[in-house]
Amino acid sequence: MSRRRERAEQRGRRAETLAAWYLRLHGWRILAQRCRVPGGEVDLVAKRGRTVAFVEVKWRVRPADLDTAIDEHRLRRVVVAAERLAPRYARAGEDVRIDVMLLAPWRWPSHLANVWIGRL
Repeated sequence: MSRRRERAEQRGRRAETLAAWYLRLHGWRILAQRCRVPGGEVDLVAKRGRTVAFVEVKWRVRPADLDTAIDEHRLRRVVVAAERLAPRYARAGEDVRIDVMLLAPWRWPSHLANVWIGRL
């Protein structure tokens, strides 16, 4: 792995840790981190009440870059993973959704809830 890729990986892991703590402070329980399945990946799986959220975490050095951090292609990979992981983490009757956490230095995390409009 290149040095540049290693640094990006470290930043990503730190961002996921920060996002997990932010969610915990807002009443969420973290069920899993870095869940990979064929066709996709979910950074965090969190639960609050009867809602299970599959969370994509994005870190950018420049806050202005957060506007383009998530696109349909990246989101689709999260949806594929969530579809495959939902039976493992959600019980019958619970709500399942896709959330995005956007992080940048010296900014509060931005939690975008239910960003995917469609079926899981």
